[in-house]
Amino acid sequence: MAIEIKNKKANYKYFLVDEFIAGIQLTGTEMKSIRVGKASIVEGFCKFKGNELFLINAYIAEYENGSHANHKPKRERKLLLNRSELTKIQKKTRDQGQTIIPIEMFINERGLVKLKISIAKGKKLHDKRDDLKDKDVKRDLDRRMK
Repeated sequence: MAIEIKNKKANYKYFLVDEFIAGIQLTGTEMKSIRVGKASIVEGFCKFKGNELFLINAYIAEYENGSHANHKPKRERKLLLNRSELTKIQKKTRDQGQTIIPIEMFINERGLVKLKISIAKGKKLHDKRDDLKDKDVKRDLDRRMK
C-alpha cells in the first residue's frame, strides 16, 4: 500500500512555479506514524535557516506505541537537498511573494520518506474564482460527454 499525503489546498491557494523532491530528516516514531498515514502537510511551509531548508508547521501525529522518546508533532524537520538545488531555491525565493510549500509526502520504492516541494506564488481572490469557474465548466462538459 503506497502512502501519499497530499496538500490539497496547494493548487487552490498558489501558482506552482518549480518542483523539487527532498528527503526529510525524521526520527523512528515519525517514520512509523507516516507509514500508518497519520500526517498532514496542509498547514506546512518551508523556510531557510542559514543555508539549510526546514519544513515548519507540518503535523506528524505521535506514534501510539511510542515510549517516553516520542517526537513532538509539529517540530521543525530538516529537508535534505543537494547544495546546487538549495542555491537555486534560495535565488528564486528572493523575489517578492515567492514561498516554498510542500505538495506531497510519499514513501519511495526504497522505503524512504520523500517530500515534493514547490516554489509558489500566492493567488489573489479573483484568480481563485477563475479557477473555480474553469473547474465547474470542465466538470459540466465531462458530464455532457458521458
